[in-house]
Amino acid sequence: MPVYVISIAADLLGCHPRTLRIYEEHGLMSPSRRHRIRLYSERDIQRGRLIRYLIEERGLNLAGVRLVLEIQERTHEEMTWVWSDDESPDQVEDHGTSQSAAHRARGKGERSK
Repeated sequence: MPVYVISIAADLLGCHPRTLRIYEEHGLMSPSRRHRIRLYSERDIQRGRLIRYLIEERGLNLAGVRLVLEIQERTHEEMTWVWSDDESPDQVEDHGTSQSAAHRARGKGERSK
């Protein structure tokens, strides 16, 4: 598994190394360390891309990004036991008038309009 030092990770993400340190200070990223050197995995790079997207394209601040990431992590943990092996969240459509995805997965009734 490739790992990158902070300067390379910053280049891959199109930002300054200080930006990655700020993300770490705010609890948005936690790269591994070896002898005080930050090492970014491919997963860290993907998370960095998501953070940059939320900030630059969606206009969120760091607190908003933290909230979105926390919700994403909680939802992923909660949904892993909900979906059957042959169905994923991407395959279930919710059109507002039908059952919610979680209710369908659990076999519950329809949502009220």
